[in-house]
Amino acid sequence: MMVDTDVRMTLNYILDSSRMKYGDRPAVGMALETPLSYNEMHHHVIALACYLLKDGVSKGDRVAILAENSHFWGLAYFAIVRLGAVVVPILPDLPESDVHHILNEMQVRVLFTTQRQIEKIYELKKELAGSVITLDDYLAPGDVIKVTPFSKLLAEATAEMDSLEDAPSFAELEENDIASILYTSGTSGYSKAVMLSHKNLTSNAYSASRLMEIPPGSVFLSILPMSHTYEFTMGFIMPLLCGCHIAYAGKTPTPAILQNLCQHEKPFAIFAVPLVLEKIYKKRVLPQIEKSKLLSLACKTRLGRKMIYRKIGDKLLQFFGGNLKLMGIGGAALNPEVEQFLYQARFPYLIGYGLTEAAPLLAGGPMGDRTIAIGSTGKPIPGVDVRIVDPDPETGVGEIHAAGPNVMQGYYGDVESTSDVLASDGWLATGDLGFIDEQGNLHVRGRSKNVIVMASGENIYPEAVEHRMNSFPWVVESLLLENNGQLEAWIYPDYEVLDEITAGKSRSDRRVCIEELFEEMRQQVNTQVSASSRIARVFERREPFIKTATHKIKRYLYNEHGMIG
Repeated sequence: MMVDTDVRMTLNYILDSSRMKYGDRPAVGMALETPLSYNEMHHHVIALACYLLKDGVSKGDRVAILAENSHFWGLAYFAIVRLGAVVVPILPDLPESDVHHILNEMQVRVLFTTQRQIEKIYELKKELAGSVITLDDYLAPGDVIKVTPFSKLLAEATAEMDSLEDAPSFAELEENDIASILYTSGTSGYSKAVMLSHKNLTSNAYSASRLMEIPPGSVFLSILPMSHTYEFTMGFIMPLLCGCHIAYAGKTPTPAILQNLCQHEKPFAIFAVPLVLEKIYKKRVLPQIEKSKLLSLACKTRLGRKMIYRKIGDKLLQFFGGNLKLMGIGGAALNPEVEQFLYQARFPYLIGYGLTEAAPLLAGGPMGDRTIAIGSTGKPIPGVDVRIVDPDPETGVGEIHAAGPNVMQGYYGDVESTSDVLASDGWLATGDLGFIDEQGNLHVRGRSKNVIVMASGENIYPEAVEHRMNSFPWVVESLLLENNGQLEAWIYPDYEVLDEITAGKSRSDRRVCIEELFEEMRQQVNTQVSASSRIARVFERREPFIKTATHKIKRYLYNEHGMIG
């Protein structure tokens, strides 16, 4: 996409310029419903900003959004930043204690929320300085907490604004003004408040828009939480920049609902976490092959596998509506076996790498580049520099550092943590390990804090071993831990698959069968890894691991016994 010569790197400029360019084109709406046009979206945002200004919100104030995805979420966001106020997006899955901590620390003026979230704030009603607005128009019991339904507010605000003789005016913004403060939900414990400026977010969206041709009017189906910077920048700001139509799925859809939405919306692009693709691969691709002796036999040859994968890939494209040109995959590492399938199936995917502190994208694509290596995250995106610090002389693996206009301003109220990761010259230490190959592709090996150093001195990257375990159809997820110099694996199995495998067996026979499966998996994985990476014991876990918003396991919660410590 071409960038204006008069670009101002604020979110307000993006909304204003998109309205001028795309006017009556569809902009945002719930899937299966009539969307708002760019003109309507802009009109609603200005009216809502007028209301917030009248409610006492001014430049620098903090306003929180604790809600599931909807186009109203986006209207609220743009209205807040129109005033120069700071948005505090809160992940809907966060527990009540975390929500209280964020709202108290941020001292929010106004809160946008929904019925599913409002119980988390009942005890805070006295501490909330301003309005509580329900994006889904939920009317809480008056004696518990006073709320304002969004639709009523918007109708009144629009009528009042339309009656004004002069256009409303708001505070002047600079590109380095803070737009958002996002609380990380990391794998290593302590949550930090990342300060992202308008320029951090807009520069990343501009860079991402250059990774492939995105025609105006293209439909982006949104299935990830907008409160996470991955979906916000890639699935919200970037498509608006390009004149696209964003359709919101609402809550996380089941495969059947997702298929129905895709048949109707025929999306051009979807951003997803690896779990979505890995589930489809395990539940829809592998069973087709394993239940047919002919297909299983054909897949043992390179040519046969390529032909079958391409046919399945065509069916997969039809599942997503038949118009998919981009499946953006990020937030966590994709299983190598699944990527091999996607590549051979000619499925239109791009893997991205980034983190909240980089707003978020650092590397990915570009689409159509034949030098992108399978297993890598592609090239650093335009405008971003990536380097490897203290690389291992043999492997080239070292810590990934990055610099660019998308790198955060720092952690709110935490100078020490900021100085730990952000150098005075602007380079960000990501905490991830990786290397850059001869073609310029970035390969991420895992978090530096996750590396297991064995007695032999060899570094074990647990994610690589876990991917091999997760490839088994009856494994949902796994966690590799070190205990007294040996590696142990904890497996959360897919009990539906185990029920099929053990159908008709007695309880005792079923237990023996499952133990045999675990042992077979252990032995098979051990033939595929180095001697130091071999698993000594495998244990069954009866419930899912606790994970971050992008479905990475929170490793710090588990001690050497695989239990919460």
